[in-house]
Amino acid sequence: MSTGSSRATFLAAYSAVTLAQMTNALPGALNGTFAAEFHTSGAGLTWIAGIFMVGVVVFELSWGLLGDLFGRRKLLYGGAALSIIGSVLAAVAPSTGIMITAQAIGGIGAGILFPISLSLIAAITPDPRARARVIATWAGFLSLGAVISPVLSGLTAQLFTVPGAGAGAPNEFSGWRVAYFIAAAVAVFVLFAATRAKDSAGPEGRRLDLPGQATLALGLIAVLFATVRAVDSGFGAREVIASYVAGGILLSLFIVIEMRTAQPLIHLSLFKNRAYSITGAVAVSGMFAFLAVCYSTSVVVGGLALAETWKVGVLFVFIQGPAFIFIPVVGWLIHHVAPRWVLTAGFTFMAVSGFWLSTFSLGTPEAFGGSPWTTFMLPLLMLGIGFALTVGSVTSVAINTVDEHNIGMASATTNLLRDLGFALGPVIGSAIAFGIGASVFAAPLAGILSGTGLPGAAVEGLSNVPPLGYLSGWQDVITSFTGQVQAGGAPPAAVDRMVQSLTSAQQQIQGAAGTSLGQGFQAVYLTAGIAALVSAVLTLFISGRSSAPDDVLETTEANTEAVVAH
Repeated sequence: MSTGSSRATFLAAYSAVTLAQMTNALPGALNGTFAAEFHTSGAGLTWIAGIFMVGVVVFELSWGLLGDLFGRRKLLYGGAALSIIGSVLAAVAPSTGIMITAQAIGGIGAGILFPISLSLIAAITPDPRARARVIATWAGFLSLGAVISPVLSGLTAQLFTVPGAGAGAPNEFSGWRVAYFIAAAVAVFVLFAATRAKDSAGPEGRRLDLPGQATLALGLIAVLFATVRAVDSGFGAREVIASYVAGGILLSLFIVIEMRTAQPLIHLSLFKNRAYSITGAVAVSGMFAFLAVCYSTSVVVGGLALAETWKVGVLFVFIQGPAFIFIPVVGWLIHHVAPRWVLTAGFTFMAVSGFWLSTFSLGTPEAFGGSPWTTFMLPLLMLGIGFALTVGSVTSVAINTVDEHNIGMASATTNLLRDLGFALGPVIGSAIAFGIGASVFAAPLAGILSGTGLPGAAVEGLSNVPPLGYLSGWQDVITSFTGQVQAGGAPPAAVDRMVQSLTSAQQQIQGAAGTSLGQGFQAVYLTAGIAALVSAVLTLFISGRSSAPDDVLETTEANTEAVVAH
């Protein structure tokens, strides 16, 4: 253990996990804003929402080990520095591509901060019961970051936005960017606090599984890339099929490597345990359901219903607030009730939320008869309660299904599967929503365009524009259309008439685009509800060691061991 201040170590760790969760949750209330500001495609919006968690997931099992090998404080420096770069880049991002890059950098930074912050405080708290309290506090700051983010994005958008001159003009300055500058300032504070923190390491007998890490990371990225690419290109596109094949080969190689290496990233023998396999499956499916609903709500309310950012922020407080408020309640329930029943109840709440939201009229602004934003509050509160009951108890259930010597690896692997579910939420949700939306949109768009008197070739070209393109990038559609017809040799007067005809149909086209995407997101809510319900049913088949008064301590110890050791 190096010299340094214990107080500074706790300060650095708690502020680091708050920062990591802040940057993770910030896009939640801003997806609609991103769609309008960057004129992004469905795939672009999906990458903005999902690439952050990809950065967390693909290296999750290696950061703790690298901290053991080279010192945890060095990793904390790296995580804070990447968070600064990612946050500043997001704050000044002029386009979808730059925003995706910023999110990827920030995701890798947060992926370091999550485990390393916990490892640092665990290393200086040897007493088991004191360590349990410290971990509970750490979890509280993590939840605090999730609550701060929607409030921060909503307030900054409301207070600091400078509208452009004239109706429809882009903002001179978008206030949400201030939220990322604030996140960068918090990262600077973490970096400063880390210089005074105690360092620690545990390199004895540790070795990084580089082949396993490489094949897992590249395999997951390939599969996720294929799914995101399919949002715009369809699942039959060559690059989509090629990426799925490459991902399948890489993940198969990962399994082979893990079965043969002495120190694997994941002990695949864990999945021979039926109860643990079920727990792992519900960790993925349940957290997919949660984030699919979160992502859909952000796009539906902010992007399709055109609600102000602060309203979306309020809704996300209903989602994230219960996880912060119910920390002691969930701890008490796990202490006094078998954790799997807590898990079952949580997934049931989430299922009800998804099914309820799927009945809403979506895709139309409230001013034109769409669902008021306030009607989302109660079902989203149910989602938040369900999440509060499941996000921690899934690890408790997992460690209660394995032998004591496998507790650390079981906890680490469950955390990986849970975060994979988070990453899949916006990715699969987008594929469903934009795929169904484009299919539903085809018929009404063809009817509207046919009534404008445009030439057949022009109608055919415009029919290939996805519904989100008409909603978030109308001017881009007009510019592209003008360029194409001019390149085809149309005289200027004819081009002007065609643009006027298309412009006269703008409201009809955008109305059809919104309702079509609304049906797509209804399907996402329904899918999320089914996934959560299946998760709830599967938990009924989990058997394991019964909960005992010391299980809360054992659970927190297991989480610590998982982060420190893996």
